[in-house]
Amino acid sequence: MVLMNSKQRFLTALKKGKPDCVPASPDCSNMVPCKLTGKPFWDIYLYGNPPKHIAYLEMLKKFKFEGGWETGPGLGRSKEDKVETESKIIEKTDECITTKNILHTPEGDLWNEIVYWKNSPPTQKRRIIKDVEKDFKLYLKYFFPDPASCDDAEFQKWKQAIGDSGVAALGVSPPGFQCLISDFDGGLEAITYAYYDYPELFEQYKEIFENHAVLEMKRVIQAKPDVIRTGGSGTLTLQSPEIFRKLGLPCLKKITKMAKDAGIPTLVHSCGKEKELVQICADETDLDGINPLEIPPMGDCNLKELKAKFGTRICLMGNLHTVDVMMKGTVKQVEDAAKKAIDDAAEGGAFILSTGDQCPGDTPEENIFKLIEVARTYGKY
Repeated sequence: MVLMNSKQRFLTALKKGKPDCVPASPDCSNMVPCKLTGKPFWDIYLYGNPPKHIAYLEMLKKFKFEGGWETGPGLGRSKEDKVETESKIIEKTDECITTKNILHTPEGDLWNEIVYWKNSPPTQKRRIIKDVEKDFKLYLKYFFPDPASCDDAEFQKWKQAIGDSGVAALGVSPPGFQCLISDFDGGLEAITYAYYDYPELFEQYKEIFENHAVLEMKRVIQAKPDVIRTGGSGTLTLQSPEIFRKLGLPCLKKITKMAKDAGIPTLVHSCGKEKELVQICADETDLDGINPLEIPPMGDCNLKELKAKFGTRICLMGNLHTVDVMMKGTVKQVEDAAKKAIDDAAEGGAFILSTGDQCPGDTPEENIFKLIEVARTYGKY
């Protein structure tokens, strides 16, 4: 078989084919590249020094795996966006910097607080939707501007920079609790109460979000990414399958159909429980691949069972445990786990060796290198 470059290898597997060897693509979207800069994480996330996707590119040059699907600059701001953001630092310690961000809309302000940590990705202390009737209505009216005017210049630079060493991806998500979790003060409990207390607002949310996603897909397709990333972490962990079917599945069907018609493969990323989501996506959508297929207790997936059930109908991507194996395991344990994943799911192609979510910053470099080595050698077709 002809030797492939990283882009060819990843795309062949994602399109449910058989590449020269199993692609190696551990999820190293955030913590690993940021730690490798040697800088406080707030330099990257708050000050953009360097931007996270540039830190990621430097990491990819070091490890040389089939990456890129999980990061990138995205599209620029819409010219129709009427929300102006005012940010100020309200607290600074040796361990973190906290900002308050006021989002000015023509009909009132929303605000959040974000904590930028020295050695971890940022977390939200307060979120923008606090009063559902007031804030959610502002959110629905002003946070979904027409994306037709979004500039793709930064994305095109990124696509050129990553070249054949990986894939350049853009993301379009369906609506659901997995998106609202970053916007509702009070988290999942607040979203759940609001869903049942304000059903008419959630009907509006579904319609507005879905219409915007279709418009966003049109603009994304024009930018010609290698992959369209969709889904969202916790799709079936933060909401029931029934709620997902009502809020998100109709939109996911549209996203994957539009991508298929444009010849661009799609990949769902959804941490947590995914077994039923694999079934739904394989049977009811035009999705090409799905990750990270976490094992219990965080997830509910078994690679061998999924491969036996779905074969090459959908590309499976996973699923070495990020803590027990990748961060705390020995090189031999990583090797054994990687070989088992290949044995369980690589037959016939349509498999990408990855991790069951994001690698922690303290993941030993030798463990990442070993995962890649096993894919290149043991994973040869």
